[in-house]
Order: sequence, then C-alpha cells, then structure tokens
Amino acid sequence: MPDILFMIFASIAVLSALTVVLVKNPVYAVLSLIACFIATSLVWLGLDAEFLAWTLILVYVGAVLVLFLFIVMMLDIRFATMRARFSRWLPVGIAITAALVAMLLAFIAKDKFIPNADVAILAYGKDNVRNAELLGNHIFTNYLAQFEVAGVILLVAIIAAIGLIYRGPRNRRQQNVHKQISADPRDRVRLVSGE
Repeated sequence: MPDILFMIFASIAVLSALTVVLVKNPVYAVLSLIACFIATSLVWLGLDAEFLAWTLILVYVGAVLVLFLFIVMMLDIRFATMRARFSRWLPVGIAITAALVAMLLAFIAKDKFIPNADVAILAYGKDNVRNAELLGNHIFTNYLAQFEVAGVILLVAIIAAIGLIYRGPRNRRQQNVHKQISADPRDRVRLVSGE
C-alpha cells in the first residue's frame, strides 16, 4: 500500500509540475504549483519526514504561493509583450534545460539512490527522537556554514528586490501635514442648500 500511495502522489506531483510549465494562464500555473507542493509533502509524509512535509505546506503553500497568487491576480500583466521578450531567450532556456537534464541523469546513474546512514537516521529516527530534533541537530552541526550562507543569500535577494522596485520620491505621493492642518474648511467644503 505505501508503494501504491507513493506512485499516486509522485504522479500527481510530476503532472502538476508539467502543468506549471505548459499552462498559459499564470493563475492556473500558481494553482498547479500549489498542487505539486501538496503532493510532494504527502510523499514526504510517506517517507516519515513529517517536519519537512508540514514546513512545505505551511511556508510555501500557506505563505509564498498564496502571495504569488494574489500578486498575479492583482497585477495587470501584458502577456503579449512578455511573450515577445521571452521568445528571444528560448534557445538559452533550451540549452540550460538540456544541461540540467543531463546532470540529473548522470546523478541518477551514478548514485542509484542508495540511502546512507544519515538519511536513514533522519527518515526513521532512533531512541524515540523526533524528526524535527534530528533535522535541527544535523543542520546546525554538520551544515551550519551552508545554512548561514543560504540566509545571507536570501537577505541579499530581499535587499535587491527592494532596490529594484524603489522608484524614488518623485513617483510617490507624500503627505504634507502642515498644509493639511493649516487648511481652511471654507476653502474645502461648499455647503449646498437642499431646497
């Protein structure tokens, strides 16, 4: 039964990931990505990695993708001009995709997905220790430098995004408090008789 459930959820994840790439409407793409993440978290639950599964649901589906969905639905994106700009980068995208697929196939052929001792301990635990505690100990002891570098990269990405969207004070409306306080109501409101 676990193998059948794994095949069902893995198939849903792969199909929804393909839908993300192939669908033309960005709202449907975000909804398909949500389905892909939910199916992936169910696969992780089947592998006894419950902390990773709930983190994926809470962080990505609950926060990031819902934010993407609202942004895509609220923005007035001109898709015709975007497609024209993206089409000239199609050969580069195909080359990068081919390189990634080749690396993935080489990795699959080399490793054959034999779990080592660390993966087995994290997946199943020992001595009644929870999965989250094992993962935390593993990250903050063996991979602390990589964890810190990832945090710095995310901070730089946030600062870069703020810098890219900042348009300066000319394009923003600013409030002049002194002008508002010193305004005369007789200049602002015109009383009209209802008769």
